[in-house]
Amino acid sequence: MAAPSTSTGHVIGGEHVEGAGERIDVVNPATEQVIASVPAGTPADVDAAVAAARAAFDGWAATPTGERAAAVRRISEGLAARRDEIAATVTAEMGSPISFSTHVHASVPVATSAGIAEVLETGFPWTEESGNSLIVREPIGVVAAITPWNYPLHQIVAKVAAALAAGCTIVLKPSEVAPLTAGIFAEVVAEAGVPAGVFNLVHGTGPVVGEALAAHPDVDMVSFTGSTRAGRRVSEVASATVKRVALELGGKSANIVLDDADLTKAVKLGVAGCFPNGGQSCNALSRMLVPESLCDEAVSLAVAAAAKYTVGDSTDESTRIGPMVSDVQRDRVVEYIGKGVEEGATLAAGGPERPEGLDTGYYVRPTVFSGVKPEMTIAREEIFGPVLSILSYSDEDEAVRIANDSEYGLAGAVFGSEERALAVARRMRTGQVAVNGGAFNPQAPFGGYKQSGNGREFGKFGLEEFLEIKSIQR
Repeated sequence: MAAPSTSTGHVIGGEHVEGAGERIDVVNPATEQVIASVPAGTPADVDAAVAAARAAFDGWAATPTGERAAAVRRISEGLAARRDEIAATVTAEMGSPISFSTHVHASVPVATSAGIAEVLETGFPWTEESGNSLIVREPIGVVAAITPWNYPLHQIVAKVAAALAAGCTIVLKPSEVAPLTAGIFAEVVAEAGVPAGVFNLVHGTGPVVGEALAAHPDVDMVSFTGSTRAGRRVSEVASATVKRVALELGGKSANIVLDDADLTKAVKLGVAGCFPNGGQSCNALSRMLVPESLCDEAVSLAVAAAAKYTVGDSTDESTRIGPMVSDVQRDRVVEYIGKGVEEGATLAAGGPERPEGLDTGYYVRPTVFSGVKPEMTIAREEIFGPVLSILSYSDEDEAVRIANDSEYGLAGAVFGSEERALAVARRMRTGQVAVNGGAFNPQAPFGGYKQSGNGREFGKFGLEEFLEIKSIQR
C-alpha cells in the first residue's frame, strides 16, 4: 500500500503558506493517533485568498475554452497517476477501507473530472440566438467551495473541476477533519498548469473560514456540501451579499422493493447501498421499504448480507467497514442505535456494542433494524453510519407515501419489473433514483429536492451551476 500524504498548508496565489497561528490535528480514526496537522485559517487568510482569486479571474475567464478543457483533462490524468497515494491518504484521514478508497474515493474523481472536460470538448453552447437577442453564458466569478470529510476528494473535484471549466476562480475550504487529500489535489492542479491564483486553498473550521468565505463581498458564489444544519447557516450568512448558493446536503434515501422484484438482488444491493464508506454517505439507502408479505424473508436476507460486511483494519483489503471518521461520529451512530431500540424497533443484526477485538478506533457494528415505523427517529433522521432500517408497506401507494414523507430528497432506489419500477421512480420526490441497481453515471446530474439542497453537480448540469446568463439585444 502506498504511503499517505501529509502535505499541509494553505495555497494562496500559487504560494504555499504554512500559517503562523494555531494548527488543527488530523487524527487517524483507526489508530486514534495524530498523523498530521493543518493551519487553522483566519479571516485574513480568506481575504488574501479571495484577493488572489479576484486578481486572477479576468485572465482565466478569458482563457479559450479549449485550454480550460485541456487543463481539467490534465487534472484528471494527474489524479489517476496518484491513485494509490490518494487512496492511502483517504484511508488514513477518514478511515474508509483501502479497497473502497482505491475503487471509489480515488477513482470516481478521475471519471467526473474527465466528464467535465468532455462537456467542453464536445461543444458546450456558450451562446445562442433568441429573436433579436444574443444569449451569452459567462463564468459567475470567484467561487468559494466548502467540502465535507466523507468523500474528501470526490466533493472537491465535483466543484472545482466544473468551476475551472466554467472560467471561474476558486477558494477551497476542505473539511478540517479530513484535509490531507486537498493538499494532493492542490499539487495536481499546479502540475496541470493552472495559473497562480486561479485555485486557492485555505484550511480551517466552518465557523471561522467557512463563514468568512460565505460573507465575503468579493465571493460571487458558494458551493457547499455538508449537513443540512450547516447548509442553512451558509445560506443565512451568504444572504447578506445576495450571492448564489448551491447546496448538497443530507439525505434519508428510501429503497422501495416492489412485490415483483428479485428479492435476493434487491436486498443485497440495498444493503450495498447503505453500508459502504461505513454508511457515511449522504445518498445512503438507509430505509428499505418491503411489502408486508415479504418482510420476514427480506430481513433474513439483509441479516445474511450484513454479516459479510467485515469490520476492522481499514488498511486490510478484506475489510468492508472501517471506523467512523471520529469519536464524535461514532458516539452519534451508537446513540441512534440505542434510540431505535428504545422506540421499539427490532434489532435484527448488530447493536450499540463495540465490535469484538477492536478496542482502539472509532468502530461500530453494521446494524439492521426490522419492525421500523415511519415515525421512528431512525426512520426520519440522517444517522450517517452503517444502520439500515427495514419498514413494511401494504401497497405501492403507501410505499411512495412513506418514501416521500421526509424532509430530505437526495436519492433513492426502486426494484421491480422495469415498467412499474420506472413509474414509481417518477413519483419519488428525490433528485436521483437507481432502478434495479442502475450504475453511477458521472455525466448525470446529482443533487436534491427539499432540504437535501439545491443545484446539481457533474456533467453539463454541474458546469451550468457556475455560469451567469446575459442577454444582449440587437
